[in-house]
Amino acid sequence: MRGKDITLALPTLTPEQRAEALAKAAEARKARSELLASIKSGKESIESVLKRAKENKTVGKTKVTQLLKAVPGLGAVKVAALLEQAGIDPDRRAAGLGERQREALIDALK
Repeated sequence: MRGKDITLALPTLTPEQRAEALAKAAEARKARSELLASIKSGKESIESVLKRAKENKTVGKTKVTQLLKAVPGLGAVKVAALLEQAGIDPDRRAAGLGERQREALIDALK
């Protein structure tokens, strides 16, 4: 079946299910926003955030690039260089980091 695109129909949601899904998504965005703000303000270190990525769903589903860009003094260019140096894909989410990748990133930020 190579070369053929397969499209799957999305399930039809009832208005209640749709409202519930929208509320859940809004809640997740708010939690992610608060997380990034706490990193930006210095309330939380990137080290502590990365260490709880496996247990915390909000942290785990956030892209590492987003988390790093929230660190004061790190912009897009520095973040890209850090990720390349640590061998981490820019699209990787925090929960998907391996132990070595996480340690390499934390060491590079010290």
